[in-house]
Amino acid sequence: MTKRLARFFLRRRTRRLAALLLAIALLPLVPGSAQAADPPPPGAPAARSAVAAMQPGWNMGNTYDAIPDETSWGNPPVTRELLRKVRSQGVKSIRLPVTWGIHQGAAPGYTIDAAWMAKVRQVVDWAQAEGLYVLLNMHHDSWMWVNNLSTDHHTVLARYEATWIQIAAEFRDEPSRLVFESINEPTFSGTSGDDENYRLLAELNRVFHRIVRESGGGNASRLLVLPTLYTNSEQSRLDALASELTALRDPMVATTIHFYGWWPFSVNIAGYTRFDATSQKDLTDQFDRAYNTFVARGIPVIIGEYALLAYDHNRPGIIERGEQRKYFEFLGNYARERRLTTMLWDAGQFLNRNTLQWRDAELFGQIRSSWTTRSGTASSDLVFLPKSSPVTSQTLTLNANGTDFQGLRHGSLNLAAGRDYAVSGNQLTLTATALAELAGDRSYGVNATLEARFSRGVPWRIDVITYDAPVLSNASGDTSGLTVPTQFRGDMLATMEAKYDDGTNAGPASWTSYQQWDTAFTAYTGDSVKLTAEFLNSLKDDSRVTLTFHFWSGASATYHVTKSGSTVTGTTA
Repeated sequence: MTKRLARFFLRRRTRRLAALLLAIALLPLVPGSAQAADPPPPGAPAARSAVAAMQPGWNMGNTYDAIPDETSWGNPPVTRELLRKVRSQGVKSIRLPVTWGIHQGAAPGYTIDAAWMAKVRQVVDWAQAEGLYVLLNMHHDSWMWVNNLSTDHHTVLARYEATWIQIAAEFRDEPSRLVFESINEPTFSGTSGDDENYRLLAELNRVFHRIVRESGGGNASRLLVLPTLYTNSEQSRLDALASELTALRDPMVATTIHFYGWWPFSVNIAGYTRFDATSQKDLTDQFDRAYNTFVARGIPVIIGEYALLAYDHNRPGIIERGEQRKYFEFLGNYARERRLTTMLWDAGQFLNRNTLQWRDAELFGQIRSSWTTRSGTASSDLVFLPKSSPVTSQTLTLNANGTDFQGLRHGSLNLAAGRDYAVSGNQLTLTATALAELAGDRSYGVNATLEARFSRGVPWRIDVITYDAPVLSNASGDTSGLTVPTQFRGDMLATMEAKYDDGTNAGPASWTSYQQWDTAFTAYTGDSVKLTAEFLNSLKDDSRVTLTFHFWSGASATYHVTKSGSTVTGTTA
């Protein structure tokens, strides 16, 4: 399959999850419907120590969960060298997502293809030989056939049972470093609401638990991981799972949730371009709920997937680099505070599995550092100098995060306090003298890169950038997409607003004027902004739309778009 198609499947999964998260956020909570009558029994010390030993973890995403085969979504065949690489980077466990249904025979046996089972076993064995824990699950089956449990109960349950009977039998004698997860992101179609959803998930988890425990061998005491509904951390979801644990009375059980950030920030919509206080509170609220419901009661929690929904090395700019780093730095620290084991979702966007090199070594360095300590950051990693004006001093706010600021470095040169920069409280000021030297000939773009160094953690990168206000040009096209010629002149697009002349919002996200990157617009090249077919087809005919493009320098540009039938015209303001 081509790289283009592989990226399509990656985006499809991301958008499906984003839609699911939005739907969950809009669902009304049923008062009292999932409250546990009694607190769940505490987990066994062995369960807590195993989950702690799994920190940090890494997902082998878009591989054995890919459809129809392991290379179908853009990743190469798994090698032992891949597992050695992740282990060498400090990883202690891998989550092995597996889609079983497409490798099964017909009813009633639903026999798993022997070659497929052998592939899965080989990775499990390789990983354990490298000293890694393995979290093995049932993955995309959740939305391919398990979700029909409400409407085709007998058939789905029989298939689910047959699948786990075979998995349990295959791995019954594996060491305890192999862990089973009942189902990924459970969701159900055609139900009457959450009460039924909770009942169906509890039924699946009970069946899974019974099959594994009754299969004997190592499975009799193997650590089992149970998800919440949608693998979501709303309190009602957590309470429903707590009720399940109360009924199971098994101390060798852990729970799991997923986390991809505050949704508007994670996809760049509604103007949430920064990892701000709202995004931070969303994270701390979710981790606090998981801690209070489970960890504080002795039940371990695994964040089985975490990343940012829109992060993809093939689509830079959706979430600005420094804001990404602040998110991962904060997440890693707060997970440690709440004793949550984290497993990075990597579908190939972090580790290039062909070269075994990190696609963004600086970003991974920040993630890796967050597993053990805090790092200092700043209000921005970008310092913009307008080319049309004299160079003046620039000030950033330091976020020390418990560290001590120790200075600035340019390459191998330490900048001089007083001459090149000054620190007053948490304010770091770069002097006009230093910036003029760093800007050099003041060509558009990054002129110099500094490192702000702190007493621990990784340095904070600061790019010194020369820019002028971007210039857009007239354009014409059709509703398949409009390319707006753009001279960025050193600047970078942050987001786009769209409004009709009457002040109402325009675009597919009608609830906000700030439209979603990749859904309404893109800016992946240095010569244009592109308006998508989805955006253009959502517009009213013959009604002028005013676009406001916001750039990271603080500059903005106004542009007009009008659709008439399938024809689209764009004009500068």
